[in-house]
Amino acid sequence: VQLVESGGGLVQAGGSLRLSCAASGFKFGITDMSWVRQAPGKGPEWLSLINQNGANTWYANSVKGRFTISRDNAKKMVYLQMNSLKPDDTAVYYCAADNYGVAPTMDSDDYDYWGQGTQVTVSS
Repeated sequence: VQLVESGGGLVQAGGSLRLSCAASGFKFGITDMSWVRQAPGKGPEWLSLINQNGANTWYANSVKGRFTISRDNAKKMVYLQMNSLKPDDTAVYYCAADNYGVAPTMDSDDYDYWGQGTQVTVSS
Protein backbone atom coordinates (compact mmCIF):
# COMPACT_ATOMS: atom_id res chain seq x y z
CA VAL A 1 0.00 0.00 0.00
CA GLN A 2 1.28 3.44 -0.90
CA LEU A 3 -0.07 6.96 -0.73
CA VAL A 4 2.30 9.57 -2.09
CA GLU A 5 1.48 13.25 -1.75
CA SER A 6 2.97 16.02 -3.82
CA GLY A 7 2.38 19.65 -4.65
CA GLY A 8 3.24 21.32 -1.39
CA GLY A 9 5.50 24.32 -1.13
CA LEU A 10 5.86 27.93 -0.07
CA VAL A 11 3.17 30.37 -1.14
CA GLN A 12 2.15 33.87 -0.16
CA ALA A 13 -1.10 34.52 1.63
CA GLY A 14 -3.95 34.67 -0.84
CA GLY A 15 -2.23 32.27 -3.19
CA SER A 16 -3.17 28.79 -4.34
CA LEU A 17 -1.72 25.31 -4.38
CA ARG A 18 -2.95 22.00 -5.70
CA LEU A 19 -1.99 18.90 -3.77
CA SER A 20 -2.01 15.47 -5.38
CA CYS A 21 -2.02 12.02 -3.86
CA ALA A 22 -1.15 8.90 -5.83
CA ALA A 23 -2.57 5.66 -4.46
CA SER A 24 -1.55 2.07 -5.03
CA GLY A 25 -1.83 -1.34 -3.42
CA PHE A 26 -5.50 -1.27 -2.45
CA LYS A 27 -8.89 -1.01 -4.11
CA PHE A 28 -8.89 2.74 -4.57
CA GLY A 29 -12.20 2.87 -6.40
CA ILE A 30 -14.15 1.58 -3.40
CA THR A 31 -12.31 3.57 -0.74
CA ASP A 32 -13.28 6.88 0.80
CA MET A 33 -10.39 9.34 0.85
CA SER A 34 -9.61 12.31 3.04
CA TRP A 35 -7.09 15.07 3.44
CA VAL A 36 -5.80 15.76 6.95
CA ARG A 37 -3.24 18.30 8.09
CA GLN A 38 -1.07 18.72 11.13
CA ALA A 39 0.43 22.04 12.14
CA PRO A 40 3.48 22.23 14.40
CA GLY A 41 2.53 21.51 18.00
CA LYS A 42 -1.05 20.59 17.12
CA GLY A 43 -2.98 17.41 16.57
CA PRO A 44 -4.30 16.19 13.23
CA GLU A 45 -7.07 18.26 11.69
CA TRP A 46 -9.41 16.54 9.26
CA LEU A 47 -10.07 18.83 6.27
CA SER A 48 -12.05 17.13 3.56
CA LEU A 49 -13.53 13.80 2.52
CA ILE A 50 -14.59 12.43 -0.84
CA ASN A 51 -16.59 9.26 -1.15
CA GLN A 52 -15.76 6.28 -3.32
CA ASN A 53 -17.20 7.52 -6.59
CA GLY A 54 -16.58 11.20 -6.01
CA ALA A 55 -20.26 12.08 -5.90
CA ASN A 56 -20.17 13.37 -2.32
CA THR A 57 -17.72 15.64 -0.54
CA TRP A 58 -17.46 17.09 2.94
CA TYR A 59 -15.35 19.93 4.31
CA ALA A 60 -14.24 21.26 7.66
CA ASN A 61 -15.55 24.73 8.39
CA SER A 62 -12.01 26.04 8.41
CA VAL A 63 -11.56 25.32 4.70
CA LYS A 64 -15.09 25.32 3.31
CA GLY A 65 -15.35 27.60 0.31
CA ARG A 66 -11.57 27.75 -0.14
CA PHE A 67 -10.54 24.12 -0.66
CA THR A 68 -11.92 21.61 -3.16
CA ILE A 69 -11.35 17.87 -3.05
CA SER A 70 -11.60 15.70 -6.14
CA ARG A 71 -10.53 12.29 -7.36
CA ASP A 72 -9.79 10.40 -10.55
CA ASN A 73 -10.45 6.71 -9.98
CA ALA A 74 -8.98 5.73 -13.35
CA LYS A 75 -5.66 7.30 -12.35
CA LYS A 76 -5.98 6.38 -8.64
CA MET A 77 -5.44 9.98 -7.68
CA VAL A 78 -7.01 12.34 -5.18
CA TYR A 79 -6.49 16.09 -5.24
CA LEU A 80 -6.92 19.08 -2.98
CA GLN A 81 -7.20 22.47 -4.65
CA MET A 82 -6.41 25.13 -2.07
CA ASN A 83 -7.29 28.75 -2.78
CA SER A 84 -7.13 31.93 -0.71
CA LEU A 85 -4.46 30.41 1.48
CA LYS A 86 -3.79 31.89 4.89
CA PRO A 87 -0.76 31.65 7.21
CA ASP A 88 -2.92 29.46 9.49
CA ASP A 89 -3.02 26.90 6.69
CA THR A 90 0.68 26.18 7.23
CA ALA A 91 0.99 22.50 8.06
CA VAL A 92 1.99 19.10 6.76
CA TYR A 93 -0.84 17.79 4.59
CA TYR A 94 -1.63 14.09 4.41
CA CYS A 95 -3.97 12.05 2.29
CA ALA A 96 -5.59 9.12 4.03
CA ALA A 97 -7.62 6.11 2.96
CA ASP A 98 -10.51 4.56 4.87
CA ASN A 99 -10.05 1.08 3.48
CA TYR A 100 -12.30 -0.81 5.88
CA GLY A 101 -14.94 1.80 6.53
CA VAL A 102 -18.63 1.16 6.09
CA ALA A 103 -19.65 4.82 6.08
CA PRO A 104 -17.91 8.14 5.41
CA THR A 105 -15.99 9.27 8.46
CA MET A 106 -14.34 12.52 9.49
CA ASP A 107 -12.47 10.87 12.36
CA SER A 108 -8.78 10.65 11.50
CA ASP A 109 -8.44 7.62 13.79
CA ASP A 110 -10.64 5.62 11.42
CA TYR A 111 -8.25 5.93 8.49
CA ASP A 112 -6.12 2.91 7.69
CA TYR A 113 -3.52 4.14 5.22
CA TRP A 114 -1.59 7.41 5.26
CA GLY A 115 0.91 9.10 3.01
CA GLN A 116 4.18 10.61 4.15
CA GLY A 117 2.82 14.13 3.93
CA THR A 118 3.71 17.26 2.00
CA GLN A 119 4.64 20.56 3.63
CA VAL A 120 2.57 23.64 2.89
CA THR A 121 3.91 26.95 4.14
CA VAL A 122 1.93 30.16 3.71
CA SER A 123 3.78 33.39 4.31
CA SER A 124 2.07 36.59 5.40
